[in-house]
Amino acid sequence: MAFNGTWEEYEEVNYEEFLRAISLPEDAIQIAKDEKTITDIQQNGDDFVTTIKNPRETISNSFTIGKEADININEGKKMKCSVRMEGGKLICQSEMFTHVREIQGDDMVETVTVGSASFSRKSKKI
Repeated sequence: MAFNGTWEEYEEVNYEEFLRAISLPEDAIQIAKDEKTITDIQQNGDDFVTTIKNPRETISNSFTIGKEADININEGKKMKCSVRMEGGKLICQSEMFTHVREIQGDDMVETVTVGSASFSRKSKKI
C-alpha cells in the first residue's frame, strides 16, 4: 500500500530528449517540459486506480496486478498493457513501452522507456 496517496512531481530527468525521441512536435515539447504532474494512486489489494493531472489533461486508469488492462495514455488514446508487481516495483508493460513505479525513501520514482529512449520522474507525497 506504499503507493497510496497523492504525489507531486518535483524532478524529471531526460524528459525533453525522450519527447524528441518519440517524435513529439517541438511546440508540444515546449509546453510539456514545464508542466508538473500530480498523481493520485488508490490501491486496494491488487486493484489500483491512478489519476494523473497536468494543466492540459487528467488521465485516469484502473487495473489489477496480473491482468491485462486498457490504459489511457493521452488525448483519448488507449493501449493494452500487462501490469505486475516485482520486487516492490509496479510495472506496466505493453508492446510499445514500459512504465515502472517504485518507492525510494519518501519519493515515488517513475521510469518510462520506449525503445531505447527513457526518462525518469521523481515525486513527493503531499
